[in-house]
Amino acid sequence: MSEKKKGFWSWLGFGKKEEAEQKEIQQEQESIQPEQPVIVEPETEKSFSEKLDELEDKIEEKVDQLEDYFEEKEEKIEQFAEQVEDTIEQKVEDFKEFVEEKVEEAKAFFDDVEDKIEQTFEEQKGEQAVENLQNIATEQLDLNEQEQVTYQVEEAVAEEVAETELVNNVQDTVEESTIQDEYQEKPSQGGFFSRLIQGLIKTKQNIGSGFRNFFRGKKIDDELFEELEEQLLVADLGMPTTQKIINNLTQHATKQQLKDADLLYQQLKVELGEVLKPVAQPLVLEAKKPYVILMVGVNGVGKTTTIGKLARKFQQEGKSVMLAAGDTFRAAAVEQLQVWGERNNIPVVAQSTGSDSASVIFDAMQSAAAKGIDVLIADTAGRLQNKNNLMDELKKIVRVMKKYDETAPHEIMLTLDAGTGQNAISQAKLFNEAVGLTGITLTKLDGTAKGGVIFAIADQFNIPIRFIGVGEKIEDLRPFNAEEFIEALFSHEDEQND
Repeated sequence: MSEKKKGFWSWLGFGKKEEAEQKEIQQEQESIQPEQPVIVEPETEKSFSEKLDELEDKIEEKVDQLEDYFEEKEEKIEQFAEQVEDTIEQKVEDFKEFVEEKVEEAKAFFDDVEDKIEQTFEEQKGEQAVENLQNIATEQLDLNEQEQVTYQVEEAVAEEVAETELVNNVQDTVEESTIQDEYQEKPSQGGFFSRLIQGLIKTKQNIGSGFRNFFRGKKIDDELFEELEEQLLVADLGMPTTQKIINNLTQHATKQQLKDADLLYQQLKVELGEVLKPVAQPLVLEAKKPYVILMVGVNGVGKTTTIGKLARKFQQEGKSVMLAAGDTFRAAAVEQLQVWGERNNIPVVAQSTGSDSASVIFDAMQSAAAKGIDVLIADTAGRLQNKNNLMDELKKIVRVMKKYDETAPHEIMLTLDAGTGQNAISQAKLFNEAVGLTGITLTKLDGTAKGGVIFAIADQFNIPIRFIGVGEKIEDLRPFNAEEFIEALFSHEDEQND
């Protein structure tokens, strides 16, 4: 009934009022909606931009703080690294010095043991020693087998035993004056040239007069030159020097010489002479007082014996001489120099075994200067050329000498044993690199067939050869003369007259 009434009233127009009110409400809402984007959205965009700028500022501030922080840390790290590096270097240096000190102590200990063994050995040989000294002048040692051995430790030991035997027996036997006269004053039979010829007999078998039969009756062709090359190598001239001589021989020989074997033989003599002439420079003592000669070399080459001979030679020339026993590792070497000094009235500066070599030589330089000595000859310990620590010690000796006299040493002389052959080349090379050699003495040419090494030394290093030794007498150590040496080398048995 009511629904029918309501529909009826609506039909009559009573519902129009309510419908009109709803339309007004809808129109009001539509008028409000377009204004919403204009009011809300701009306010939102402005707030976000400000926040973004604030965030960027904060990030930049933090980045700056981090950069400052890491820069500060980096500086501290670098400072710490430098401190660590300095500490490590100091520790390494301290350890190195400690090791070197212990090595020197060990060397001194073993040298002392060796000396004691030698002393015991000498005491047991007491009765035979006198007889051996009496027969030195008449006996010749057969060194053929020793020639085939390239520098060995046995050779160094043999020399040390011989030197110790000489020292002990000169001091202990009643025949001291007889030995002194025989060793120092009595001249050898024949002149030096005759002794040089005799001393080079073994070398001449491989080179020099030994080539005479090599060339005789042979056709001169490539095969002959190949054989000649082999022969020069056998004579220990070495490959570089051999090739140089062969090349010069073929270039300088005339057509006539290339047809005549005897003429070619004479041209070979000329070429060998040309190799030696540039290094034949005798030692000239300067006016500087004292004139200091530093003797260097490996063990067993006759270095200490050569010092004694040189001292006697200078003394005979009217020079005042002093010896410095810088070989502080071998008691026998110090004792030998002291005996040399006593017998020839030559002062010797020495300290106990194991002392610092540089200190001994420095003291000797001071003493020689104070006494107005003309020539000071300083011995050094024998050292293997391939031992860096020993070569460094030699450099130290030279530095210490220059602290006293910046021009010293005035001569650094290397003693070489001709019997070591090509090993002498490596010795000359490394000693020259270490201290800069100014002269060479080549010993024991009389006991070897390897004397041809003198050509290799002259050709490769161009270091003046001051002296050569062809015997045990003092007069058997003579200034090197290239022409005289070549003449003796190429002489024949029927020409052995002085």
